[in-house]
Amino acid sequence: MIQKIDKQSGAAFKLKKGQQLKVISPEAEQVSDMVLFNAHDIREKLSSGKTLDFEESILITKGNFLWSNRSQKLMEILEDTNGRNDFLLAPCSPETFEIMYDYKSYHPSCFENLYSNLEEFGIRPDDVPTAFNIFMNVQFDSKGKLSVDPPLNKAGDFLLFEAKMDLIVGLTACSAEDSNNGSFKPIYFEIID
Repeated sequence: MIQKIDKQSGAAFKLKKGQQLKVISPEAEQVSDMVLFNAHDIREKLSSGKTLDFEESILITKGNFLWSNRSQKLMEILEDTNGRNDFLLAPCSPETFEIMYDYKSYHPSCFENLYSNLEEFGIRPDDVPTAFNIFMNVQFDSKGKLSVDPPLNKAGDFLLFEAKMDLIVGLTACSAEDSNNGSFKPIYFEIID
């Protein structure tokens, strides 16, 4: 059954080893932040650094694994119809909007949507790692200067993952204007046995 994450919100759920997770963009140009935790020990979690090390790439896509801080495989990416994802930038937070957008009032954020949904599993804000940013289009120039460009995903694009251990998953429909080309849309997901 396909489930919907409303724009600028999030969800958290369990995924058993061997189950597949399909993350779908029902409309174009919408990013989804994903974090992973070992369902039996939440101190083991998704690691951007380990993943970039072991996969020897900053562009993580079909055929790559997502690794934990304990050097264990958490997920394998089986399909990626878009091909552009980010694993460099942290989830947007209230401070993101204060510092980078000069935003003075409340703004929804992926960080808040992740930790508030993961709270039922005993996961606290400080436990949230750098997210795997599905569909996010981060570019860099010859001097290493980063830019967040409009996502390349079209309506119907998806990533299909397979869990390599029992997991707790946090997933969002990203809340940052720059990441989503200025507008916000939902994200769909499906758990496949």
